[in-house]
Order: sequence, then structure tokens, then C-alpha cells
Amino acid sequence: MILDAHGHLGPWPGFLIPDQSADGMVTLMDRIGVDAIGISHLLAVGPSAEEGNRLAFAAAERHPGRFGVWQVYNPHQRNRLTREGVWGVKLHPDVHQCALDDRRYDPVWELGLPVLAHGQTDSPWSDPARFVTVARRHPRVPLLLGHAGLWPYGFARAAELVREHPSVYLEICGSKMTGRWIARLAGLAGADRVVYGSDACFLDLRVGFGRVALAPLSDADRALIQGGNLARILGAARSSPPEGPLLEGPVP
Repeated sequence: MILDAHGHLGPWPGFLIPDQSADGMVTLMDRIGVDAIGISHLLAVGPSAEEGNRLAFAAAERHPGRFGVWQVYNPHQRNRLTREGVWGVKLHPDVHQCALDDRRYDPVWELGLPVLAHGQTDSPWSDPARFVTVARRHPRVPLLLGHAGLWPYGFARAAELVREHPSVYLEICGSKMTGRWIARLAGLAGADRVVYGSDACFLDLRVGFGRVALAPLSDADRALIQGGNLARILGAARSSPPEGPLLEGPVP
């Protein structure tokens, strides 16, 4: 099974996205063999977490089994979260200008679900060192370090920082990532700590998938990265109780 950890639907003002639709995404997934992709709606990452999350749930309902929802949490809007029918929570500290280890994210960690967060080396909001701080506070929460730090000069440092923190995984989407770097990250942190993502529809799903499909990896390591690791993370999360109460109530 091939599971893509990092996807989006909808428009974004700073990028041309030729096809922002759920239907187009599923058509492309079928062409290249991606079974499911985790999505957050870009409206949720941007101005309205509540409405964007509603749109993500609606897309998942129209395409059963093809989309996992990463519900976005905006620490300034304090929008509702749920444990039902989601893969987990999506955070974007740089867009929201709230550092990942800020206490305003505590309701997210208390939920106990996997978290996919934008990671960016040298960012004041999402440098990989902040992922380590969160992992020390909340070691039971699976935390995906989006883009493995984003910039190639920080990839190795990101792997070294998270190596001793088994709850943190390197998610590898991004225009600067290469197949050789994916193999190097697997060597540095372990193939069981690397998770495939494409960043579609921001980036072309075919390119992100091709990097992993053609990376110099063993078949066993490729299978872990392409879906085995994420399946394990999601399966364990379903059986784990939350650390604390929900922020408010279920998303309608």
C-alpha cells in the first residue's frame, strides 16, 4: 500500500496550482498507484481553519478511503478539533507565526493524534530543534517533521536531531528533496523513521512519488517509506487514548 502523508486541496495566493480539485487528485493517484493521501485544505492553513477543515472532510466523504484528513489547528482562532474520522492534525507555524513549541499548541498535543507540522531549518517558528522540544514534552505524540527541514543544508542536521526521539519522523516532500537525499536520510535516521509525502497539489504528485520510487533504496526500506511507516503510525494512534480533553467538540 502506498500512502502519501502530505497533500493539500484548494487555492493558495502565492502559487499557480493548475488543478486544485479532489477529483483531479484522485485521477492522478489512480494513474500512478497511490492508495491514499493525507490532505489539509489550504483555506484552513490560511484564513479560516474551521471552513477549510469542513471542505477537507467533505472531500474525504466524496472519495471514501482515498483521503485522510489532517485537520488544521490555528492557535489564534482556537478552532474545534476531533479525534473521529481524521489522520491527525496539521500545523503550519510559519504561516501562523506561532513557534511549534509555543504553549498555545497544547490542545493539539493533548489530543494525542499524529501531527504533521511544517518544518523549516533556521525558521524562528519551525526549526527542527523545536520538534525535539515538543518530543521531549509529549513523547507519546507521533510528530511528522514536514519537508525534513525544507532546505538541503539542514537535512542531515534534522536527521541527527530526531534520531534519538522515536516519536519524530522525517516527512520528505519538497522541491529541494532528491532520491539520493531520501536514501541518505534513511541511513542517518533509519528507514523506519522516514515517511513519504508529495505536497500535492502544491507540487506535482508524480514528481514526489517518483523520487521515492527511483531512490537508491532496498525494496524493504522503500516499502517502509512509501506506506509501511505511516500505516504503523496511524494504526497505533487509533488505539491510543488522548493525553487530555478535546479543545471543544467534534467538527460538524
